[in-house]
Amino acid sequence: MAWFTLYLLLLLWAVAGASTQTQSSCSVPPAQQPLVNSIQVFMENSVTSSAFPNPSVLIAMNLAGALNTEAQKLLTYQLMASDTDALTIGQLALTIMALTSSCRDPGNKVTILQGRMKNWAPSGPNAEASSFYGPSLAILALCLENPESTLPLAARFAKTVQANSSPFNIDTGAMVTLALTCMYNKIPVGSEEGYRTLFSGVLKNTVENISMRIKENGLIGDIYSTGLAMQALSVTPQQPNKEWNCEKTMYAILNEIKQGKFHNPMSIAQILPSLEGKTYLDVPHVSCSPDHEVQPTLPNYPSPVPTAASNITVIYTINNQLRGVDLLFNVTIDVSVKSGSVLLVVLEEAQRKNPTFKFETTMTSWGPVVSSINNIAENVNHKTYWQFLSDKTPLNEGVADYVPFNSEHITANFTQY
Repeated sequence: MAWFTLYLLLLLWAVAGASTQTQSSCSVPPAQQPLVNSIQVFMENSVTSSAFPNPSVLIAMNLAGALNTEAQKLLTYQLMASDTDALTIGQLALTIMALTSSCRDPGNKVTILQGRMKNWAPSGPNAEASSFYGPSLAILALCLENPESTLPLAARFAKTVQANSSPFNIDTGAMVTLALTCMYNKIPVGSEEGYRTLFSGVLKNTVENISMRIKENGLIGDIYSTGLAMQALSVTPQQPNKEWNCEKTMYAILNEIKQGKFHNPMSIAQILPSLEGKTYLDVPHVSCSPDHEVQPTLPNYPSPVPTAASNITVIYTINNQLRGVDLLFNVTIDVSVKSGSVLLVVLEEAQRKNPTFKFETTMTSWGPVVSSINNIAENVNHKTYWQFLSDKTPLNEGVADYVPFNSEHITANFTQY
Protein backbone atom coordinates (compact mmCIF):
# COMPACT_ATOMS: atom_id res chain seq x y z
CA MET A 1 0.00 0.00 0.00
CA ALA A 2 2.91 2.33 0.69
CA TRP A 3 3.83 2.54 -2.98
CA PHE A 4 0.20 3.25 -3.89
CA THR A 5 0.01 6.09 -1.35
CA LEU A 6 3.24 7.53 -2.75
CA TYR A 7 1.85 7.22 -6.27
CA LEU A 8 -1.28 9.14 -5.25
CA LEU A 9 0.77 11.87 -3.58
CA LEU A 10 2.94 12.27 -6.69
CA LEU A 11 -0.15 12.33 -8.89
CA LEU A 12 -1.79 15.00 -6.74
CA TRP A 13 1.42 17.04 -6.77
CA ALA A 14 1.58 16.82 -10.57
CA VAL A 15 -2.06 17.85 -10.94
CA ALA A 16 -1.56 20.76 -8.55
CA GLY A 17 1.50 21.85 -10.50
CA ALA A 18 -0.38 21.62 -13.77
CA SER A 19 -3.28 23.69 -12.44
CA THR A 20 -0.89 26.32 -11.10
CA GLN A 21 0.78 26.54 -14.50
CA THR A 22 -2.61 26.95 -16.17
CA GLN A 23 -3.59 29.75 -13.79
CA SER A 24 -0.35 31.57 -14.56
CA SER A 25 -0.50 31.26 -18.34
CA CYS A 26 -2.27 33.51 -20.81
CA SER A 27 -2.25 34.01 -24.55
CA VAL A 28 -2.36 36.83 -27.07
CA PRO A 29 -5.91 37.40 -28.41
CA PRO A 30 -6.06 36.38 -32.10
CA ALA A 31 -6.94 39.94 -33.13
CA GLN A 32 -3.69 41.17 -31.54
CA GLN A 33 -1.40 38.51 -33.05
CA PRO A 34 -0.39 40.79 -35.97
CA LEU A 35 1.20 43.11 -33.39
CA VAL A 36 3.36 40.26 -32.11
CA ASN A 37 4.21 39.20 -35.67
CA SER A 38 5.32 42.73 -36.50
CA ILE A 39 7.92 42.93 -33.73
CA GLN A 40 9.12 39.40 -34.50
CA VAL A 41 9.68 40.39 -38.15
CA PHE A 42 11.60 43.49 -36.98
CA MET A 43 13.75 41.34 -34.66
CA GLU A 44 14.50 38.75 -37.34
CA ASN A 45 15.35 41.43 -39.92
CA SER A 46 18.10 42.64 -37.57
CA VAL A 47 20.03 39.43 -38.30
CA THR A 48 22.67 40.19 -40.94
CA SER A 49 26.14 38.92 -41.72
CA SER A 50 27.65 42.10 -40.26
CA ALA A 51 25.44 42.40 -37.16
CA PHE A 52 26.37 41.34 -33.62
CA PRO A 53 25.32 37.64 -33.40
CA ASN A 54 22.78 37.67 -30.58
CA PRO A 55 21.92 34.24 -29.09
CA SER A 56 18.86 35.68 -27.32
CA VAL A 57 17.39 36.52 -30.73
CA LEU A 58 17.87 32.94 -31.95
CA ILE A 59 16.31 31.50 -28.78
CA ALA A 60 13.27 33.76 -29.17
CA MET A 61 13.06 32.97 -32.88
CA ASN A 62 13.08 29.22 -32.21
CA LEU A 63 10.65 29.33 -29.30
CA ALA A 64 8.19 31.47 -31.25
CA GLY A 65 8.70 29.65 -34.55
CA ALA A 66 10.99 31.39 -37.03
CA LEU A 67 9.31 33.44 -39.76
CA ASN A 68 12.58 34.08 -41.61
CA THR A 69 14.35 30.74 -41.99
CA GLU A 70 17.34 32.30 -43.78
CA ALA A 71 17.98 34.60 -40.81
CA GLN A 72 17.57 31.59 -38.53
CA LYS A 73 20.22 29.60 -40.43
CA LEU A 74 22.63 32.52 -40.63
CA LEU A 75 22.46 33.26 -36.91
CA THR A 76 22.84 29.56 -36.06
CA TYR A 77 26.02 29.30 -38.15
CA GLN A 78 27.39 32.54 -36.66
CA LEU A 79 26.92 31.22 -33.11
CA MET A 80 28.40 27.83 -33.98
CA ALA A 81 31.54 29.65 -35.16
CA SER A 82 31.71 32.03 -32.18
CA ASP A 83 34.97 32.31 -30.23
CA THR A 84 34.25 30.75 -26.84
CA ASP A 85 37.20 32.49 -25.18
CA ALA A 86 35.75 35.90 -26.06
CA LEU A 87 32.37 35.17 -24.42
CA THR A 88 31.34 36.00 -20.86
CA ILE A 89 29.70 33.29 -18.74
CA GLY A 90 26.26 34.64 -19.61
CA GLN A 91 26.98 34.92 -23.35
CA LEU A 92 28.36 31.38 -23.41
CA ALA A 93 25.28 30.07 -21.60
CA LEU A 94 22.94 31.83 -24.03
CA THR A 95 24.95 30.49 -26.99
CA ILE A 96 24.57 26.93 -25.67
CA MET A 97 20.81 27.41 -25.23
CA ALA A 98 20.50 29.00 -28.68
CA LEU A 99 22.28 26.06 -30.35
CA THR A 100 20.23 23.57 -28.34
CA SER A 101 17.02 25.30 -29.44
CA SER A 102 18.27 24.89 -33.03
CA CYS A 103 18.85 21.17 -32.43
CA ARG A 104 22.60 21.68 -32.77
CA ASP A 105 25.17 20.03 -30.52
CA PRO A 106 26.92 22.78 -28.50
CA GLY A 107 29.97 20.50 -28.32
CA ASN A 108 32.69 21.39 -25.83
CA LYS A 109 30.98 24.66 -24.92
CA VAL A 110 29.09 22.84 -22.15
CA THR A 111 32.31 21.47 -20.61
CA ILE A 112 33.91 24.92 -20.81
CA LEU A 113 30.90 26.51 -19.09
CA GLN A 114 31.01 23.87 -16.34
CA GLY A 115 34.66 24.70 -15.72
CA ARG A 116 33.97 28.42 -15.55
CA MET A 117 31.14 27.91 -13.05
CA LYS A 118 33.34 25.72 -10.86
CA ASN A 119 35.74 28.66 -10.61
CA TRP A 120 33.03 31.33 -10.27
CA ALA A 121 32.57 33.25 -7.04
CA PRO A 122 30.86 36.58 -6.29
CA SER A 123 33.07 39.54 -5.46
CA GLY A 124 31.69 39.58 -1.90
CA PRO A 125 28.52 39.35 0.24
CA ASN A 126 27.41 42.75 -1.10
CA ALA A 127 28.10 41.98 -4.77
CA GLU A 128 25.85 43.86 -7.16
CA ALA A 129 22.71 41.77 -7.81
CA SER A 130 23.18 42.14 -11.56
CA SER A 131 26.50 40.26 -11.28
CA PHE A 132 24.45 37.09 -10.61
CA TYR A 133 22.64 37.38 -13.97
CA GLY A 134 25.29 35.62 -16.08
CA PRO A 135 25.84 32.80 -13.56
CA SER A 136 22.04 32.31 -13.39
CA LEU A 137 22.04 31.81 -17.16
CA ALA A 138 24.93 29.34 -16.76
CA ILE A 139 23.06 27.24 -14.18
CA LEU A 140 19.99 27.25 -16.41
CA ALA A 141 21.94 26.22 -19.53
CA LEU A 142 23.77 23.45 -17.63
CA CYS A 143 20.54 22.26 -16.02
CA LEU A 144 18.89 21.93 -19.44
CA GLU A 145 21.90 19.88 -20.66
CA ASN A 146 22.70 17.69 -17.63
CA PRO A 147 20.89 18.47 -14.35
CA GLU A 148 22.55 15.67 -12.35
CA SER A 149 26.10 16.92 -12.86
CA THR A 150 24.89 20.53 -12.35
CA LEU A 151 23.40 19.82 -8.91
CA PRO A 152 26.48 20.71 -6.77
CA LEU A 153 27.13 23.84 -8.86
CA ALA A 154 23.49 24.90 -8.51
CA ALA A 155 23.55 24.32 -4.75
CA ARG A 156 26.66 26.48 -4.31
CA PHE A 157 25.10 29.14 -6.54
CA ALA A 158 21.80 29.09 -4.57
CA LYS A 159 23.65 29.53 -1.29
CA THR A 160 25.54 32.57 -2.60
CA VAL A 161 22.27 34.11 -3.83
CA GLN A 162 20.73 33.43 -0.43
CA ALA A 163 23.63 35.13 1.36
CA ASN A 164 23.73 38.19 -0.89
CA SER A 165 22.44 41.40 0.69
CA SER A 166 22.52 43.84 -2.24
CA PRO A 167 19.31 45.51 -3.52
CA PHE A 168 17.07 43.24 -5.59
CA ASN A 169 17.38 43.29 -9.39
CA ILE A 170 14.27 42.07 -11.22
CA ASP A 171 16.03 40.74 -14.35
CA THR A 172 18.48 38.78 -12.22
CA GLY A 173 15.66 37.59 -9.95
CA ALA A 174 13.72 36.30 -12.95
CA MET A 175 16.74 34.43 -14.28
CA VAL A 176 17.53 32.98 -10.83
CA THR A 177 13.93 31.76 -10.72
CA LEU A 178 14.17 30.08 -14.13
CA ALA A 179 17.50 28.44 -13.28
CA LEU A 180 16.48 27.11 -9.87
CA THR A 181 13.03 26.07 -11.09
CA CYS A 182 14.79 23.93 -13.68
CA MET A 183 16.96 22.39 -10.97
CA TYR A 184 14.03 21.97 -8.57
CA ASN A 185 12.04 20.11 -11.21
CA LYS A 186 14.98 17.86 -12.15
CA ILE A 187 16.45 16.88 -8.78
CA PRO A 188 17.52 13.25 -9.36
CA VAL A 189 15.65 10.54 -7.47
CA GLY A 190 17.57 9.59 -4.33
CA SER A 191 19.24 12.96 -3.89
CA GLU A 192 19.33 14.58 -0.48
CA GLU A 193 16.12 16.38 0.53
CA GLY A 194 18.31 19.36 1.43
CA TYR A 195 18.58 20.29 -2.25
CA ARG A 196 14.81 20.65 -2.58
CA THR A 197 14.66 22.68 0.64
CA LEU A 198 17.49 24.98 -0.50
CA PHE A 199 16.09 25.63 -3.98
CA SER A 200 12.56 26.04 -2.63
CA GLY A 201 13.68 28.61 -0.05
CA VAL A 202 15.59 30.75 -2.56
CA LEU A 203 12.72 30.51 -5.05
CA LYS A 204 10.15 31.60 -2.49
CA ASN A 205 12.15 34.68 -1.50
CA THR A 206 13.01 35.60 -5.11
CA VAL A 207 9.46 35.17 -6.41
CA GLU A 208 8.10 37.29 -3.55
CA ASN A 209 10.53 40.04 -4.53
CA ILE A 210 9.38 39.84 -8.17
CA SER A 211 5.70 39.99 -7.17
CA MET A 212 6.36 43.13 -5.14
CA ARG A 213 7.34 44.84 -8.41
CA ILE A 214 4.00 44.13 -10.13
CA LYS A 215 2.49 47.51 -10.95
CA GLU A 216 -1.16 48.49 -11.01
CA ASN A 217 -1.22 48.41 -14.83
CA GLY A 218 0.19 44.87 -14.90
CA LEU A 219 3.79 45.63 -15.86
CA ILE A 220 6.46 43.99 -13.70
CA GLY A 221 9.27 46.45 -13.07
CA ASP A 222 9.69 48.32 -16.36
CA ILE A 223 8.50 47.18 -19.78
CA TYR A 224 11.86 45.63 -20.59
CA SER A 225 11.96 43.53 -17.40
CA THR A 226 8.41 42.28 -17.77
CA GLY A 227 9.14 39.54 -20.32
CA LEU A 228 11.63 37.67 -18.13
CA ALA A 229 9.47 38.24 -15.04
CA MET A 230 6.48 36.72 -16.88
CA GLN A 231 8.56 33.65 -17.66
CA ALA A 232 9.60 33.31 -14.03
CA LEU A 233 6.10 33.71 -12.58
CA SER A 234 4.60 31.27 -15.08
CA VAL A 235 6.87 28.34 -14.13
CA THR A 236 7.87 28.77 -10.48
CA PRO A 237 6.77 26.01 -8.08
CA GLN A 238 6.64 28.68 -5.34
CA GLN A 239 3.68 30.95 -6.03
CA PRO A 240 3.90 34.45 -4.47
CA ASN A 241 1.46 35.71 -1.85
CA LYS A 242 0.44 38.51 -4.21
CA GLU A 243 -1.65 37.06 -7.02
CA TRP A 244 -0.40 37.75 -10.53
CA ASN A 245 -2.93 38.66 -13.24
CA CYS A 246 -1.23 37.38 -16.39
CA GLU A 247 -3.95 38.73 -18.70
CA LYS A 248 -3.48 42.22 -17.29
CA THR A 249 0.26 42.02 -17.90
CA MET A 250 -0.31 40.75 -21.42
CA TYR A 251 -2.70 43.62 -22.18
CA ALA A 252 -0.17 46.16 -20.84
CA ILE A 253 2.63 44.74 -23.02
CA LEU A 254 0.44 44.70 -26.14
CA ASN A 255 -0.43 48.32 -25.46
CA GLU A 256 3.29 49.19 -25.22
CA ILE A 257 3.89 47.42 -28.55
CA LYS A 258 1.14 49.53 -30.14
CA GLN A 259 2.97 52.63 -28.93
CA GLY A 260 6.18 51.47 -30.64
CA LYS A 261 8.15 50.88 -27.42
CA PHE A 262 9.71 47.62 -28.64
CA HIS A 263 12.13 48.73 -31.35
CA ASN A 264 15.33 47.09 -30.06
CA PRO A 265 15.95 43.47 -31.18
CA MET A 266 17.11 42.48 -27.68
CA SER A 267 14.04 43.92 -25.97
CA ILE A 268 11.86 42.00 -28.44
CA ALA A 269 13.85 38.80 -27.84
CA GLN A 270 13.13 39.03 -24.12
CA ILE A 271 9.38 39.61 -24.45
CA LEU A 272 8.58 37.37 -27.44
CA PRO A 273 8.73 33.95 -25.68
CA SER A 274 6.19 35.10 -23.06
CA LEU A 275 3.88 36.43 -25.77
CA GLU A 276 3.96 32.97 -27.36
CA GLY A 277 3.39 31.18 -24.04
CA LYS A 278 6.96 29.83 -23.88
CA THR A 279 9.88 30.13 -21.47
CA TYR A 280 13.58 29.29 -21.58
CA LEU A 281 12.70 25.97 -19.95
CA ASP A 282 11.16 25.00 -23.30
CA VAL A 283 14.52 25.30 -25.11
CA PRO A 284 15.22 21.51 -25.24
CA HIS A 285 11.71 20.80 -26.53
CA VAL A 286 11.76 22.91 -29.70
CA SER A 287 10.78 20.93 -32.78
CA CYS A 288 13.32 21.48 -35.53
CA SER A 289 11.48 19.58 -38.26
CA PRO A 290 10.97 21.82 -41.32
CA ASP A 291 7.48 23.26 -41.29
CA HIS A 292 5.57 24.86 -44.11
CA GLU A 293 6.58 28.52 -43.98
CA VAL A 294 3.55 30.73 -43.44
CA GLN A 295 3.73 34.43 -44.20
CA PRO A 296 2.72 36.26 -41.01
CA THR A 297 -0.21 38.60 -40.85
CA LEU A 298 1.02 42.10 -40.02
CA PRO A 299 -0.89 45.13 -38.73
CA ASN A 300 -2.41 47.18 -41.52
CA TYR A 301 -1.64 50.67 -40.29
CA PRO A 302 -2.04 53.65 -42.65
CA SER A 303 1.32 54.98 -43.84
CA PRO A 304 2.12 58.33 -42.22
CA VAL A 305 2.33 61.33 -44.51
CA PRO A 306 6.03 62.29 -44.69
CA THR A 307 6.79 65.67 -43.20
CA ALA A 308 9.99 67.66 -42.97
CA ALA A 309 11.49 67.07 -39.53
CA SER A 310 12.02 70.24 -37.53
CA ASN A 311 15.05 70.75 -35.31
CA ILE A 312 15.02 70.40 -31.53
CA THR A 313 17.57 71.52 -28.94
CA VAL A 314 18.89 69.06 -26.37
CA ILE A 315 20.88 70.28 -23.36
CA TYR A 316 23.68 67.77 -22.85
CA THR A 317 25.94 67.61 -19.79
CA ILE A 318 28.91 65.34 -19.12
CA ASN A 319 29.86 65.04 -15.47
CA ASN A 320 32.63 63.32 -13.55
CA GLN A 321 32.95 64.13 -9.85
CA LEU A 322 34.28 60.78 -8.62
CA ARG A 323 37.21 61.06 -6.28
CA GLY A 324 40.26 59.12 -7.35
CA VAL A 325 39.63 59.85 -11.03
CA ASP A 326 42.28 62.21 -12.38
CA LEU A 327 40.12 64.43 -14.56
CA LEU A 328 37.09 66.06 -12.87
CA PHE A 329 34.66 68.01 -15.03
CA ASN A 330 31.11 69.22 -15.49
CA VAL A 331 30.51 70.60 -18.98
CA THR A 332 27.25 71.47 -20.72
CA ILE A 333 26.49 72.09 -24.38
CA ASP A 334 23.34 72.86 -26.36
CA VAL A 335 22.94 70.49 -29.31
CA SER A 336 20.57 70.96 -32.25
CA VAL A 337 19.38 67.80 -34.03
CA LYS A 338 16.44 66.74 -36.18
CA SER A 339 13.28 65.90 -34.24
CA GLY A 340 13.06 62.13 -33.81
CA SER A 341 16.83 61.63 -33.65
CA VAL A 342 18.12 59.08 -31.15
CA LEU A 343 20.44 60.10 -28.32
CA LEU A 344 23.46 58.67 -30.14
CA VAL A 345 23.02 61.42 -32.78
CA VAL A 346 23.06 64.05 -30.01
CA LEU A 347 26.34 62.61 -28.70
CA GLU A 348 27.86 62.60 -32.18
CA GLU A 349 26.85 66.22 -32.80
CA ALA A 350 28.22 67.31 -29.41
CA GLN A 351 31.50 65.56 -30.20
CA ARG A 352 31.66 67.31 -33.59
CA LYS A 353 31.16 70.74 -31.97
CA ASN A 354 33.51 70.26 -29.01
CA PRO A 355 36.29 67.61 -28.64
CA THR A 356 35.69 67.58 -24.86
CA PHE A 357 32.59 65.51 -25.63
CA LYS A 358 34.56 62.78 -27.39
CA PHE A 359 33.07 59.38 -26.62
CA GLU A 360 33.56 55.69 -27.41
CA THR A 361 31.07 52.83 -27.50
CA THR A 362 31.18 49.08 -26.97
CA MET A 363 28.84 46.84 -28.95
CA THR A 364 26.59 44.59 -26.83
CA SER A 365 23.49 42.48 -27.47
CA TRP A 366 21.43 45.57 -26.55
CA GLY A 367 23.28 47.72 -29.09
CA PRO A 368 26.09 50.24 -28.54
CA VAL A 369 26.85 51.20 -24.94
CA VAL A 370 28.90 54.30 -24.13
CA SER A 371 32.09 53.08 -22.46
CA SER A 372 34.18 56.27 -22.42
CA ILE A 373 33.59 60.03 -22.45
CA ASN A 374 36.31 62.69 -22.49
CA ASN A 375 38.92 59.92 -22.12
CA ILE A 376 37.35 58.62 -18.89
CA ALA A 377 36.48 54.94 -19.42
CA GLU A 378 34.27 52.61 -17.44
CA ASN A 379 36.13 50.13 -15.25
CA VAL A 380 34.64 46.85 -14.01
CA ASN A 381 37.27 46.52 -11.26
CA HIS A 382 36.44 50.00 -9.96
CA LYS A 383 32.68 49.40 -10.54
CA THR A 384 32.34 52.56 -12.59
CA TYR A 385 30.23 53.25 -15.69
CA TRP A 386 28.56 56.08 -17.62
CA GLN A 387 24.94 56.48 -16.57
CA PHE A 388 22.55 58.57 -18.70
CA LEU A 389 19.75 60.54 -17.08
CA SER A 390 16.88 62.71 -18.26
CA ASP A 391 16.93 65.47 -15.68
CA LYS A 392 17.40 63.19 -12.62
CA THR A 393 15.70 60.05 -13.96
CA PRO A 394 17.90 57.22 -15.33
CA LEU A 395 17.10 56.27 -18.92
CA ASN A 396 15.77 52.74 -19.45
CA GLU A 397 16.78 52.67 -23.12
CA GLY A 398 20.20 52.75 -24.76
CA VAL A 399 21.71 55.66 -26.67
CA ALA A 400 20.77 54.06 -30.01
CA ASP A 401 17.10 53.74 -28.96
CA TYR A 402 16.21 56.67 -26.72
CA VAL A 403 14.64 59.63 -28.54
CA PRO A 404 15.10 62.95 -26.67
CA PHE A 405 12.44 65.67 -26.75
CA ASN A 406 12.91 69.40 -27.27
CA SER A 407 14.66 71.24 -24.40
CA GLU A 408 15.32 67.95 -22.57
CA HIS A 409 18.36 67.97 -20.28
CA ILE A 410 20.38 64.77 -20.74
CA THR A 411 23.26 64.12 -18.34
CA ALA A 412 26.00 61.52 -18.75
CA ASN A 413 27.19 60.95 -15.20
CA PHE A 414 30.28 58.89 -14.36
CA THR A 415 28.86 56.65 -11.67
CA GLN A 416 30.07 54.04 -9.22
CA TYR A 417 27.81 51.15 -8.28
